[in-house]
Amino acid sequence: MHLYIVTGSSRGLGAALVEQLIQPEHTVIGIARRSNPALKAEQWALDLAEPLRAAERLQAWLRANNGWASATLINNAALLSAPGPLAATDLADLSAALRVGLEAPTLLSRVFLAETTSVPQRRILNISSGLGRRAMAGSAAYCAVKAGLDHLSRALALEEPAVGVVSLAPGVIDTDMQTRLRSADPARFPEQARFQGLKQGGQLQTAEATAAAVLRYLVKPDFGQNIVADIREA
Repeated sequence: MHLYIVTGSSRGLGAALVEQLIQPEHTVIGIARRSNPALKAEQWALDLAEPLRAAERLQAWLRANNGWASATLINNAALLSAPGPLAATDLADLSAALRVGLEAPTLLSRVFLAETTSVPQRRILNISSGLGRRAMAGSAAYCAVKAGLDHLSRALALEEPAVGVVSLAPGVIDTDMQTRLRSADPARFPEQARFQGLKQGGQLQTAEATAAAVLRYLVKPDFGQNIVADIREA
């Protein structure tokens, strides 16, 4: 059996990944604040803004369940605080965004690496963004989180050379996050018109198509050779 753990699994890219991973030989666990009744996978309703609780749940589960042919952790969850300058961002929203986007992947990766040492093939896929590599005004926390995922992946690849680790930018996806960016106040978010143009120009990918491309990338024989990658350049 092959184990897959996907965060942010209740909607968008995460839900599409879980749906496409469900196969008889796969055990799929989705972690999100809310369960999605349409997904026929094991789902843990956990708020990743409280990442220690999620990490401890995963630790206990992995200790009780073993014998996997492969194990994969997909850190997909992200939380976008209201678009606008950092100085005007609500403190609680900012804290939650940083915890969900960077602290949770770090804690879950720690547990995953420590508790799967006997698994023959292990992979960590961090869903990053082009904004981790190109700064954008009005989204400082999101940029910082994604840049952090990139560098976390580089460090883990040095520490764990036998584990495939990739931080992958999946392209621009038509999700709730894109809707928030398009509807933001242009006075607070200077890039608003550009995101409107992406939608109007038909440049947004569906979550389903992106998930299929991500999973093709995941099974590439050279997965992990390019640690910081972009699906559009694969």
